[in-house]
Amino acid sequence: MDKKLLSILACPICKGELKYNKEASELICKADALAFPIRDGIPVMLENEARALTTDERLSKD
Repeated sequence: MDKKLLSILACPICKGELKYNKEASELICKADALAFPIRDGIPVMLENEARALTTDERLSKD
């Protein structure tokens, strides 16, 4: 994921900061407890495409 692109992307729901999870190829919004997928290098920033974070993921400091 390009760092410049990541710096301008925001959560489409709360407009908050997103964290990049390279292993899962997702953008994480801790505030909304959602993970947005990245497919073929393109972030899919749709609420209905996001998955809910698990309790462990929500409590993680990453």
